[in-house]
Amino acid sequence: MGELLADTNVALGVTGSIAAVKTVELAHELRRHGASVRAVMTDAARSIVHPWAVEFATDSDVVTEITGGVEHVDLCGRDGWADVFVVAPATANTVGKVAAAVDDSPVTTCATTALGADVPVVVAPAMHEPMYDHPGVLDAIDRVESWGVDFVDPRVEEGKAKIATEEAIVSDVARAAGDRPLDGRRIVVTSGATSERVDPIRVLTNRASGRTGRAVARACYAAGADVTLLHDDGDVPYADVVDVESAAEMTDAAVAACADADALVSAAAISDYTVDAAPEKIRSGQESLTLELAPTPKLIDTVREAYPELAVVGFKAESEGDDDAMVERARATLRRADLSFVVANDASVMGAETTRALLVREDDAAEFRGSKLGLGVRVAAELEAELGDAA
Repeated sequence: MGELLADTNVALGVTGSIAAVKTVELAHELRRHGASVRAVMTDAARSIVHPWAVEFATDSDVVTEITGGVEHVDLCGRDGWADVFVVAPATANTVGKVAAAVDDSPVTTCATTALGADVPVVVAPAMHEPMYDHPGVLDAIDRVESWGVDFVDPRVEEGKAKIATEEAIVSDVARAAGDRPLDGRRIVVTSGATSERVDPIRVLTNRASGRTGRAVARACYAAGADVTLLHDDGDVPYADVVDVESAAEMTDAAVAACADADALVSAAAISDYTVDAAPEKIRSGQESLTLELAPTPKLIDTVREAYPELAVVGFKAESEGDDDAMVERARATLRRADLSFVVANDASVMGAETTRALLVREDDAAEFRGSKLGLGVRVAAELEAELGDAA
């Protein structure tokens, strides 16, 4: 793919948590996003996962000891190879030693070197929950965070502070290693389908998967923005999520979230019609049933009325397969709501991993082909230019 970490050198420190078994897949995921990866391992990590497996995953030699070759300086020094140093998994022992500048393993030595050389450092802890809650460990985390180190919050489950997902780690690595052109910006993104209740069981909805909206949110986060995602499909690690269901709930949430936002990206497939829901289940049978549909207010129009100066990006899905018609309708929406630009695509991409879209402005319609995350990166870049022009 190469979207989030293209041309990025990642030094990956592996310590002696059982979560080290996930290192191989994490290294693959970093490389899938465009990174070059070189690993550093502690003795304890080597007892859990063999360096040969990590060498295979990274396609590079693995550092297992610091020798006269000063591997830590070569990797993480001021003129070193790494753009970012990632410790994943990081044990309580390692976090404490990094906080105290104790350099008794290749990983802690690389961490001290990186911090002294202003190389960004990302830490993904993994340990039993009581250890994560220990006052000394919490103090160590606070101390290291105060130095600008980014901690990727673990998933606390089954009495364990489990290592964060690969999606979360890759997103934070991209954010730490990049230029953060959207740093200090707050972006609101709508995503997925909305649902209109017909009765307590049935809903009217559409086929939107939310992949594009989540991709935009992730790309904006990687570019340094604080992201609020209005969504109906659970938590994501790179945004503050507001759960919504109906078009009205999403519109109300958008108006509230945009009060202190720099931009709104309206990527959700919001219901165009709603219905008065029956208080009890409509009984099934052989008789036909007619539902009276009422149009829902347009979210971007409502937000534009509330915030005349806000940068707003619209999405427009059509089903005819005609680019000229798609551009014409996108421009009509652009003018009506005074949008920054509109992302127009054919409805056939709903639910797919790849997409084809047209980024439509008043005098231009640029084509994009690729993954939905790639489209998210493109939208984030266009938004950067838009907000830069407005500054």
